[in-house]
Amino acid sequence: MTVNARCFTTSAALAIASAIMFAAPAAAQDTDETVGAAPGLTEIIVTAQRREENLQDVPVSVTAIGEDQLVALGSGGQDIRALSGRVPSLIVESSFGRTFPRFYIRGLGNTDFDFNASQPVSLIYDDVVLENPILKGFPVFDMERVEVLRGPQGTLFGRNTPAGIVKFDSVKPQDTPGGYANVSYGRFNNINAEAAAGGPLGDNVSVRLSGLYQRQDDYVDNVLPSGTTKDAFGGYKDLAFRLQAAISPSDDFEILLTGQVRDLEGTARLFRANNFTRGETGLNENFDRDTVSTDGQNDQSVTTRNASARVTWDIGPVSLISVTSFWTGKSSSVGDVDGGFGANFLPPNLFGPGDIPFTAETRDAVPDLDQFTQELRIASNGDGPISYQAGIFYFDESLSILSQNFSTLGDPLNAPGGINIVVSQQQDSEALGIFGSVTVDLTERLSVTGGIRYNDDERDFVVVRSADSQFPTFLQNPLGTVTRSVSDDTITWDGSVTYELTDDVNLYAKVARGYRAPSIQGRILFPPATATPLEDGVSVADSETITSYEAGIKSTLLGGRARVNLSGFLYDLNDAQLTAVGGNVNANRLINADNVRGYGFELDAELIPVDNLYLTAGLSFNHTEIQDSDLTTAACGATRLDTFPNVSLCTITDPIVTPAAPFSAAIVSIDGNRLPQAPRWIANWTARYEIPTPNGEFYAFTDWSYRSRINFFLYESVEFQDARQIEGGVRIGYSTDDFDVAAFVRNITKDTSAVSAIDFNNLTAMVNEPRIWGISAGVKF
Repeated sequence: MTVNARCFTTSAALAIASAIMFAAPAAAQDTDETVGAAPGLTEIIVTAQRREENLQDVPVSVTAIGEDQLVALGSGGQDIRALSGRVPSLIVESSFGRTFPRFYIRGLGNTDFDFNASQPVSLIYDDVVLENPILKGFPVFDMERVEVLRGPQGTLFGRNTPAGIVKFDSVKPQDTPGGYANVSYGRFNNINAEAAAGGPLGDNVSVRLSGLYQRQDDYVDNVLPSGTTKDAFGGYKDLAFRLQAAISPSDDFEILLTGQVRDLEGTARLFRANNFTRGETGLNENFDRDTVSTDGQNDQSVTTRNASARVTWDIGPVSLISVTSFWTGKSSSVGDVDGGFGANFLPPNLFGPGDIPFTAETRDAVPDLDQFTQELRIASNGDGPISYQAGIFYFDESLSILSQNFSTLGDPLNAPGGINIVVSQQQDSEALGIFGSVTVDLTERLSVTGGIRYNDDERDFVVVRSADSQFPTFLQNPLGTVTRSVSDDTITWDGSVTYELTDDVNLYAKVARGYRAPSIQGRILFPPATATPLEDGVSVADSETITSYEAGIKSTLLGGRARVNLSGFLYDLNDAQLTAVGGNVNANRLINADNVRGYGFELDAELIPVDNLYLTAGLSFNHTEIQDSDLTTAACGATRLDTFPNVSLCTITDPIVTPAAPFSAAIVSIDGNRLPQAPRWIANWTARYEIPTPNGEFYAFTDWSYRSRINFFLYESVEFQDARQIEGGVRIGYSTDDFDVAAFVRNITKDTSAVSAIDFNNLTAMVNEPRIWGISAGVKF
C-alpha cells in the first residue's frame, strides 16, 4: 500500500470514528418523540435498490437532488450538464454542447467524442437505461426524484455501470387532478417554461402530460476581417413532452404507458482557437466570451422519440414487473473545429487568432438510432426478514453514424470547398443479463445483501471510408470496408452488510464487481498514414472490470435537525478502457491500461440550525492513478515547422518516449497520471432562508459548486488543464401554496473556466456557460 493510500485509509477511519462519537450522544438523548422521522428534516425516499427505501437505510453512497436545487439549476435554461459538481464526485461536460453529455463519477468517465462512445456511467430514466449519448441528453423536467449512485451498480442495473449511475424518476399520474406551470425569462431572451397537468379519466385510468420549452437568442458575435456578424451563435430551441397513462383494471394490476419526444435546434459547441498560450495555464487575452472568429459552419439538431410500457402484477407474496421500452433518434452537429479563420498550410499564418496550420471542419451525425430494451423482474412484497428480486434483461441497439470532413473555403490540405472525406459506421449491439439479489435481516439491527448477475454482450461494427481524389495522396488512403466484432460474457456481483448502531446511526460496508463491455472506435476521418485494410486505424478495447470496496456511516443528529452521511472507497479498475483523444489528428483511439487505482471519500450533510434556515453541503476527494508502465499515447499535435522546442504545440510534462517532429506528435508515457476530467476535490453547498407571512413566505436560496484542477487529456501539459471552477446562483422570491414569483442569477460571479480543449490543430478551448439573470413565476393547481 502506498503512503497516500495509507494516509487516506487512516483519515477515513478517523472521520468515521469521529462521526460515530458525535452521533452517539444525540442517539442516547432520543425520546419517543424524536426517534424516527426528524421534526425538521423530512425522510428522503430513494430507489437505489429498485425498491422504495429510506436513503439512510441503503448501503450505497447515494445523493438525492432536491426540488429547490432542480428548480434553481433549470431556471436559466441549463441542460443536464448543470448537474456537474452539484453532488459529490460527479462531473458532466461535453464537446457537443446540449447534444452529447459525458458523465464522470469518482473520476471514471470517457472523453471519447464519437457517437458510439461507451461510458462507464449509465443513465436510468424511469427504469430504462439510456445507452447512446444523444439519449443521455434528454431534458430533465417534472421529476419526482433524481439520484446519483456512486460505485459499481452492475447487479441490479447491468453492464456499463462500473462508475455508477444517474437515475431519473418522473412524476407519475395521480388519482387526483392537479399540476403546475413555471416560466422564467432572462438574459439573451432566455425562456424556460415547464408545465404538467393530469388526473383521473374514469375509475381505472389516470393521465399526466408534462412538457419543457427552452430557448435562447444568439448572443456571440463572429468577428472576421470582412466584417462582424452580430449575434451569430449561442442560441437554441429545445422542446420536450411526456405523456403518461396509468391503467388499473384491478387493485393488483397496473399498466403505465409512456410516450416522450424531444426536438432541439441551435448552436453546436463553440471552439475558440488559441485561447491558451504555450507555456501558460489558463485562458489568455484572445478569449472574449461574447465573440469568436470563425470561418466555418455551426449548427446542431437532435430528435428523439420514446414509447414504453411498465406492467406490474401484485400476486401476493411477490410482484411481477415488465418494463418494455423503445427509443429512436437522430442527430447532427457541425462545427469549425479549428476554432478560427485564415488557416493555411504554408507559410505559417498569424492572420487569425494565432497560427492555424490547416482547416478542420467536421459534421458528425446519427442518421438513425434504434434502442429496444426488455426487462422481466420478480420482487418480493412485504416487510419480512427476507426480501429478494430477480430478473432477465435484454438490450438491442442499431446505430448508424456519418462523419464528414469538409472545408467551407478550401485550403491546400483539403479539397476546395464542400465535403471531401466521408466515414459511415454501422454498429449493432446485443446484451443479455440475468440477475438476482437477496437481503436477509439476521437480527433486528444486522442485515446482509448479496447479488449476482450474468452478462453477455455482442457487438458488430462496419465502417466505410472514402476521400476526395483532390486530396494529397497521403491523405486519401482509401480503406474500403472494415469490419470488427467483439463479444464477452462475465459475472458481476456485490455483497454488503448493514448494521444499525443506534436508531439514528447506520454503518455499512460493501464490496462489488462491475463491468464495461468491449468497445470499438472507428471514426477514421484521418487514419494513420500507413494504414492498410489490416492496420486501418479502427481500435478495439477489451472489457474492463472493477472491484470496489466501500464503507460508510449514515446518521441523523441533533434530534432530527441534521443528517450526515460519510463514505470511503477504494477501487481497482482492471484493463481500464481509456480514450486517447487528439494527438496529431482529429481522432480517437481506444486503449486498455493494466490498472487504474482510485480511492477517496464522499460526504453529504443537511442541517436546520434554526427554524426557517435549511443548509446542505457535499464534499468529495478522488485520487485516480493510471498504473501501466508500458502505456504510451500521442501528446498534443506538432507544429508544421520546428518553431518551438520539441515542435509540440503544448508544453508536455510527461516523460517523452519519442520526440515530436514537424506534423508528428510526441509519444509520451502516461504511467502514474491521473484520469482526465477527474478533479481531486468537488464541493457543493446550498442555503435557503424563509420569512413566513400569514399567507406564504419570502425566501432566499443560494447554491454553489467548486471543483479543483482537471486535465483534459490522458497526457499532462501546462496548457491543457483548468485550475479550478466555482459557480454560484441566487434565487429570491415569494411563494404560497398556489404560486411563486422570484428573481434569479446563475453563475453570479461570472466564473470563466475552460472545461475542455482540442489539441491537434492549435490551442483550442471550450468554456463554461455565461452568467444568466432573470425573473420567474409559477402556479400550482
